[in-house]
Amino acid sequence: MFHKQMNQFISEVYQKGEKLELFKEEKEFAVKHGLIPTDSEAVIEKDPSARFSDAYIERCDKESENLLASETAAFLNQAITYLKEHKNEFIYVESNWFELIGVDAVSLEVDDVFGTYDVMLGLKVQKKFEKIIKDQLNNRLQGDEDKFDLMFNHDDGLWNLNFTLNNVDGFNEVMSIGEAYQLIYRFLFKLGEAIEV
Repeated sequence: MFHKQMNQFISEVYQKGEKLELFKEEKEFAVKHGLIPTDSEAVIEKDPSARFSDAYIERCDKESENLLASETAAFLNQAITYLKEHKNEFIYVESNWFELIGVDAVSLEVDDVFGTYDVMLGLKVQKKFEKIIKDQLNNRLQGDEDKFDLMFNHDDGLWNLNFTLNNVDGFNEVMSIGEAYQLIYRFLFKLGEAIEV
């Protein structure tokens, strides 16, 4: 599925006669799987900070889930500690890049009890990949405590996945919200790539 979605994305760009612009993760995947030529001149590598420049972003109330405000990409420049200062809020982000890797949207909030940064999403992967998903999450998330919650929702065919961002290699509280979402994206991209194999 991952391979197919990436191939379709690249084909659509070429059909429009546009120059192919990819971020590092997509470019490496496309070269590795022969979807694009290995010639680096053929593809423009995009600046990672632009990943969510056109994303749909909401700040919502955790208790009621009501929308507090729609935000522009400039909001992502806020320090991630914004969430510790506004514990009643969560951030909801939709992006075409998440769609590409089979994720519907990603929410981020601070856990009221532990003060950790929690990531919540729906993963569009078939139920039969449960063992691979669990193995990958166990291997790639650091820490000894419960690393993640994973449950298949038969109604919408999605895996409801929650994990602690603090357990992802590369996380630190000095990063911006945008950098945190980039880290989440890389983590999910590698997860999708592993499921594809």
